[in-house]
Amino acid sequence: MDDISISVKKKDHDIKASGKAVYIADMKFEDMLYGVLVRSTVSCGEILQVECPVLPAGYFYIDAKDVPAKNGLKVLTSEQPVFAEKQVKYTGEAIAMIAGPDPGITSDLAARVKVTYKAGKPVLTIEDAKENIAEYHYTKGDPEKAFMEASSVYEETFSTSYQEQAYLEPQGAVGLWENGKITVYGSMQCPYYVKNAVMFTMGLDEDHVRIVQTVTGGAFGGKEDYPSLMGCHVAVAAKKCGYPVRLIYNRREDMSVTPKRHPALMKYRVALDRNGGITGFRADIRINGGAYSGLSSVVLQRAIIAACGAYRIDNLDVTGQAVITNTVPNGAYRGFGAPQAFFAVETLMNHLAAKLHTTPLDFRKKYIVRQGDSTSTNGCFKYHVPLQEMLEKAEEISSYSRRFAAYSEPQNGRYRKGIGLSLFFHGCGFTGSAEKDFIKSVIRMVKYKDDTVEIFAANTDMGQGLKTTFSKIASRVLGIPLDHIIINNPDTDTCPNSGPTVASRSLMIVGKLVERGAQRLKDEWVSGKKNEIVEHYKHIERIPWNMDTFQGDAYPEYSWGLNVIEVKLDTLLASTELTGVWGVYDVGKAIDTNIIIGQAEGGMLQGIGYGSMEKMEDKDGRIFQPSFTDYMIPTAKDTVPFKITLIDNPYEGGPFGAKGAGELTLIGGAPAYEAAVEQASGKHFSSLPLTPEKIMEAL
Repeated sequence: MDDISISVKKKDHDIKASGKAVYIADMKFEDMLYGVLVRSTVSCGEILQVECPVLPAGYFYIDAKDVPAKNGLKVLTSEQPVFAEKQVKYTGEAIAMIAGPDPGITSDLAARVKVTYKAGKPVLTIEDAKENIAEYHYTKGDPEKAFMEASSVYEETFSTSYQEQAYLEPQGAVGLWENGKITVYGSMQCPYYVKNAVMFTMGLDEDHVRIVQTVTGGAFGGKEDYPSLMGCHVAVAAKKCGYPVRLIYNRREDMSVTPKRHPALMKYRVALDRNGGITGFRADIRINGGAYSGLSSVVLQRAIIAACGAYRIDNLDVTGQAVITNTVPNGAYRGFGAPQAFFAVETLMNHLAAKLHTTPLDFRKKYIVRQGDSTSTNGCFKYHVPLQEMLEKAEEISSYSRRFAAYSEPQNGRYRKGIGLSLFFHGCGFTGSAEKDFIKSVIRMVKYKDDTVEIFAANTDMGQGLKTTFSKIASRVLGIPLDHIIINNPDTDTCPNSGPTVASRSLMIVGKLVERGAQRLKDEWVSGKKNEIVEHYKHIERIPWNMDTFQGDAYPEYSWGLNVIEVKLDTLLASTELTGVWGVYDVGKAIDTNIIIGQAEGGMLQGIGYGSMEKMEDKDGRIFQPSFTDYMIPTAKDTVPFKITLIDNPYEGGPFGAKGAGELTLIGGAPAYEAAVEQASGKHFSSLPLTPEKIMEAL
């Protein structure tokens, strides 16, 4: 039998390559209206008055008074209003909507809505924040003793800024109100998140809310929670107007108001013994949640779990805070808090190595975790940790140590080279016991009389190939051709809730349900007879997770990564050029090699962009780079061919041994890039992105 890793043509290849794929902007409905939101122009203030121009016949004004039930966005909490009513907390917050048959006239009318504010004094930075969305603290070992007995203490502060997901397709949704039932079509990752939010806002039960994912042109986390707000907007508008209402953002609007990667401020103290050995860490990690809670608490959880990176540190004291500011609410982006923490700890290890006059790699080798070691939260790395094999493979493909030694010699002239390395992991699935206690995934599989099989799951394909990998798993177990497997975009009227498409969980956790469900169908197979099965999530319990103490196994298993990046630095212009990029990844068993390589190439480039050029700021609470003219992302001209190797390390809890892969691939790019620039420049840096301006200042 062929190896399941052998690549096949993706399930959605033909419709996308031919241009036949129907995105939300392609959908048309009879008498459809076009919605435009009226947004706050101040970052903090009381709404005193809203004056709407006289609307022509067929045009509608929608605001908080039209919300049928609760004017709150149900995510983890519901304190964010669907439409701001009495006050605004960030620039761009939705106050009202104008909907009408002509998008040009609708936009003009929305621009003429006058809002009068009593402006407040905004809080705009992590340092100035006084309120927390969430706060966590945990310890491991005896950090007090470690610092009391330390021969010396090293301190450093790291900071990171926003990162924009930069998906190709902007946010969009269409709402239809028919016979007491609302249907929302949209570009999204999590149909049941949208469903729960719309039910809450509209006051409807689950039988009267239907959510359908349309073909989604990229997401990277940016369409995890935000489509819930858009779904509520179009649902409220469709009910009031009595017609379908479409809401699609233009690029500038999308980049101005949708969630970004959280800016972070991370303070580290390291206890060192007389030989320069690490005996303890204290880490204080603060992230900017923006104006509302959103997903910030769970982003923070991942960040602080990664506080000591891929290293065994026996004594830890870690504090985390997600703070409230009058800026755009931040949310999910590939890596979900881990890229910030891994940038800090990997750069910290480089700086400690330099302080102790050893190489970054030799210093790391003293602390890398191994199977059986305890995690930062006193869980256990139960399964094989292949970091040693990955280091050997990295040396083989990149000659890292040889190049590092060569570039450590004095370099003269305008151009100088450097090479950097990073080690990292990603915890697969939801943090703690969420899969067991909250998600409780369910899938349905139907074998039809013609012996084709359809998979019904709520997980979405947003370009990462999930339709293909789910189909390959079912096809392999059942022993039937791939084209006999049917899988469509999720529709909550037909698909049970298998959980959201986040946290690198879909293939490992839901794919395992597909594998088990397919085996049940195979065991009951009668050709020509219809059969249907429902498969439920089964939790693998080891060291129980305790959220109150932040202790236990945070994840059932981990994927591992190693990046090596080489750059050439122009010391006159302070610009850099990539000259080599290597990646080594353990994703268990690759269900499709080309899909994983594609994930790795895209994720690594996003990580390099995060580290180098993706500069986004807010000025007085307003996003200052709201377009691709102002916000730079890497292009084909900014990169080189990547050399990627996969390590085979199957995990018993995943289908055919597969583990999570999507988020892992981004995490190591920024710290490896910065390490390379540090070697080339001979300077230390502690903030992202490392733009030419920062390099020039240092030089």
